[in-house]
Amino acid sequence: MLAVGALLASCAVGPNFKPPPAPAAADALVPPAQTANPTTATALPGGEAQHFESGMDIPGQWWTLFQSAELNALIEQALAHSPTLQSAQAALRQASETAAAERGSYYPSITGEVQSQRQKASGAAFGIPGLPSSYFYNLQTASVNVSYTLDAFGGVRRQVEALNAQTEYERFSLEASYLTLTSNIVTAAINEASLRAQIAATEQISNSQRTQLDIVNRRVKAGGASRADVLQQQSTLENTLATLPPLRSQLAQQRNQLAALVGSLPAQYSGHEFTLDSLTMPQSLPLSLPSKFVEQRPDVREYSALLHEATAQVGVATANMLPQITLTGSYGQDATSFSRLFDPASNVWSLIGGLSQPLFKGGQLKHQRRAAVAAAEQAAANYQATVITAFQNVSDTLYALQADADALAAESAAERSAADSLSLVQAQYKSGGASYVQVLTAQQTYQTAEVALVKARAQRYADTAALFQALGGGWWNRSDVAASATDHGALARALNE
Repeated sequence: MLAVGALLASCAVGPNFKPPPAPAAADALVPPAQTANPTTATALPGGEAQHFESGMDIPGQWWTLFQSAELNALIEQALAHSPTLQSAQAALRQASETAAAERGSYYPSITGEVQSQRQKASGAAFGIPGLPSSYFYNLQTASVNVSYTLDAFGGVRRQVEALNAQTEYERFSLEASYLTLTSNIVTAAINEASLRAQIAATEQISNSQRTQLDIVNRRVKAGGASRADVLQQQSTLENTLATLPPLRSQLAQQRNQLAALVGSLPAQYSGHEFTLDSLTMPQSLPLSLPSKFVEQRPDVREYSALLHEATAQVGVATANMLPQITLTGSYGQDATSFSRLFDPASNVWSLIGGLSQPLFKGGQLKHQRRAAVAAAEQAAANYQATVITAFQNVSDTLYALQADADALAAESAAERSAADSLSLVQAQYKSGGASYVQVLTAQQTYQTAEVALVKARAQRYADTAALFQALGGGWWNRSDVAASATDHGALARALNE
């Protein structure tokens, strides 16, 4: 039986997992024409031209490319205190320990037992004439029991393989959590900077409109304007001021979001006040090769691990349909007193080999295997969909970066034209060469252009951060994630104590 079991243990039923190949793209993630030329440059901060470098590696701390010490410090705080990351780290430790526990099934189970008992028995119960009707005796037992189930068809190995794949899934789920957290912080900081710039621009415009209102009032007193002009200018000013409370509310909410991301309560958060001028636009942007890209995206690696797990479960379900070979043995001593417990005559032992084959379970095992096959097919389809979505993310972001640069150039030109037009119309109005309706129109045009320019600047920063996220965020160049995942934390240490 041992020889047969050893021979069978050399194989494992079920399909062997092979990582799916990268999509058969030509040479790049996107058509070369999409990234062949640098983006449009604009002569203002954040308007620098960006160019794409195929095969360029991504630094593990990619957010440092924005050259903001305050942003770097905020992310370091988040990495140390985020409850989301702590949850993902604990999930990884749980999966790792579960897989380690299952690997114990490779080995025999050995238990030791010591037992002392006193019993009253009736001789009649044993059918032995001459024994007293009531018989008292002591029994002392010391034994070692061994049980071992031969992994004849690889069911245990497939189960360990599935749990290892689950651990890998949690590993890349943790990486995805890191990437999502850091990307969200960068985006939130950019949004905060954008809102501050919009508020500053709106306040500047309102101050200009107050000045214009003073001019109109003076002209009314001098007889050069009507009361209607004053009311129109007052209405324009009040409409501009009415846009400030929503912007300030959005700013406060953005600050609250940053507080939550770094693991802080809103009332306790005192992070840096970000501005667009405090950020530097990265000018060299990476572009991965397709073969590397599928290895770099944490979500693709997650679904690859889920496919691996589902494939291994097919082997587990198949092995459950096949014979199970079990060896059990015991060795010990039985005696009526402790003094005679280790006498040679007290020695007892047993060795049992067993083979069991499921014969009928109402189709349960067959349908369980079919379900496992269907789960593997589902995991394969989900993996394929994830890869397609990942390529779409990169392509969308690259197109957005090109469009952002063109939009910034157009908004910058529109803002300059609107500012020049407003200055000209205001000068003409002072000299009586323009109507007040023209002044109001020029004011509204300039206000719209100024706010649009701020949003266009912020959008370039946000989409640049989105590209680093879409390409995987450089997790392979960091080791802090794996190190933090092995730290059991204060709560775990307290429970162990």
